Amino acid sequence: MGGWTEFVAAFVVFFASHRLLVMAPVKRPLVRILGAGGFTFAYSAMSALVLTWIIIAAGRAPYVELWPRQAWMNHVTLTLMALASVIFAMALGRPNPLSFGGLHDERFDPRHPGLIGWMRHPLLVVLGLWSSGHLLANGDLAHAIMFGSFVVFAIVGTRIIDRRKRRLLGAEQWARLAATRRTFEPSLNGLVRISLGLALYGALLWLHGPVIGVDPLAF
Repeated sequence: MGGWTEFVAAFVVFFASHRLLVMAPVKRPLVRILGAGGFTFAYSAMSALVLTWIIIAAGRAPYVELWPRQAWMNHVTLTLMALASVIFAMALGRPNPLSFGGLHDERFDPRHPGLIGWMRHPLLVVLGLWSSGHLLANGDLAHAIMFGSFVVFAIVGTRIIDRRKRRLLGAEQWARLAATRRTFEPSLNGLVRISLGLALYGALLWLHGPVIGVDPLAF
């Protein structure tokens, strides 16, 4: 299987699996078996694997240029990826009952929301930044479809998750938790997370060439 067939198949599996696994009749028994943390880990691992497949499939699809790549585009991509890496490190494993990817959600305090006061769905923001930056720098049809779809997915996903969480938590509880303030509270934990985000960014730059086949610093 190759060309457009593999690309379409990877796309279908990605979106179908993400839709299926969050449906209550499927998610509830999996959470009972794996636990909330186990489900989050398994869901994240599945997402990473299917995402890797889509990226590989996009690279194998026939090349149809839509716009030429220019040097300035790479600077935009690098900047957005640095921001995405820091946000990812700031959000990972923190309580967030308003979205997905959080741990120990019962500890969330809307009076001290941290990053969640600035963005309810930080992992979708990360996806949006990553896909937007790479959409600009990859002007062929397959990558434009892939990254463009992820940009739309990140935007639409915020509304879908808000509706789902409001239904699951109840309108009153959701409103209470969502009534956060944008605060800036410096802490050692925050500094460590920012440092880890920058380290992640460095690792991504280093691995991009050997893994993806494109050196992001070569343009």
